[in-house]
Amino acid sequence: MKLGKIFLLGVAMLMVADFAFAQTWTPTSAPTNYWYSVASSADGNKLVAVSVLARSIYTSTNSGAAWFSNNAPSLPWQGVASSADGVKLVASVNGGGIYTSTNSGTTWMQQTNAPSLGWNTLASSADGTKIVAAVGAGGGPIYTSKDSGFTWTQTSAPITNWWMSLASSADGKNLAAVEHGGSPDFLGGIYTSTNSGATWTLTSAPLKEWLSIASSADGTKLVAADYEGISPIYTSTNSGTTWMTNNTPKLNWSSVSISGDGSKIAAVVWAGGYVPASIYTSENSGASWQTNNAPETTWRAVASSADGRKLVAIISDGGIWTSQTTPSPKLNLAISSTNRAICWIIPSTNFILQQSSNLTSWADVTNAPALNLTNLQNQVTLSPSNSSGFYRLKTP
Repeated sequence: MKLGKIFLLGVAMLMVADFAFAQTWTPTSAPTNYWYSVASSADGNKLVAVSVLARSIYTSTNSGAAWFSNNAPSLPWQGVASSADGVKLVASVNGGGIYTSTNSGTTWMQQTNAPSLGWNTLASSADGTKIVAAVGAGGGPIYTSKDSGFTWTQTSAPITNWWMSLASSADGKNLAAVEHGGSPDFLGGIYTSTNSGATWTLTSAPLKEWLSIASSADGTKLVAADYEGISPIYTSTNSGTTWMTNNTPKLNWSSVSISGDGSKIAAVVWAGGYVPASIYTSENSGASWQTNNAPETTWRAVASSADGRKLVAIISDGGIWTSQTTPSPKLNLAISSTNRAICWIIPSTNFILQQSSNLTSWADVTNAPALNLTNLQNQVTLSPSNSSGFYRLKTP
């Protein structure tokens, strides 16, 4: 136990300061398109966006600096999701099938065991093996796959609901789904599952025209937004058991994203009539929000890196914009009965773990960190020692 206390002291003294979450948005070279869905790898480097009307899929391997169309067939693509490393992708066709890629979108394969339905939204576990897909307009079922899309099972989720958005924990066990309802006279709820979609529970969230939901890596923190234009954004800190409103204006929210630890949230607004569209961000799990320089336009969706420092947002009838702020990963100490481990959430910029015995001379830790796909954290296991140690992260 003494060893754990010494390591914890070192971590506490050398945490990187947390910077303000102010955002500056920049247009990318992506073509003007009718974008519908976007997804990001955990480090924010690999991005994928799909279009219904343009019937195309575009990918980027450099955080949106350059975009490329690929060999995906010309179909009305509606949903897309990515594994943590950005290698495994899954995309759905409105009124068609489900396609997967195992090489970051270079090639695509139709999963013939998936039925042809009005697919609207997708979510994926961090390793890309567990996928959840839902039908949108007109109502329909929610399906899950446990083998990267090769086989599919219809879940017990209600089949009369207009499913608009899905979210998954990193391990794929905790799922959340929101329904739009279809009209102001028929509103929808928020459902959750704690067993990879085998059973679903209607939560206590109010009935609304829900459009988007996002989940932290462990599935405990959720954020949801609706399109009514008379509601703020809702958050939950207990996997959807209870919900609370936030200090956001009442706007036509169209999409939300959340960091792996649930602290960084981004939300985009769909312009319409007198409604001022913009992008709002929070760095304290929704307690307070701020706007930025994003233009007022028809923002359709937003996606985030695991640390929340790289964001990508798509315009329904326009281009793709990105934003990046200085990452500030914080070291944590994981203690078990047999070892100790230093952990930090996957950063959007590479960091090197260093160690010191005296806070004066530092050396790189030679053993490479392993990615924990249950919490999206890098982890370095420490050898047992009776000596004191201090650790820090530095940029290369």
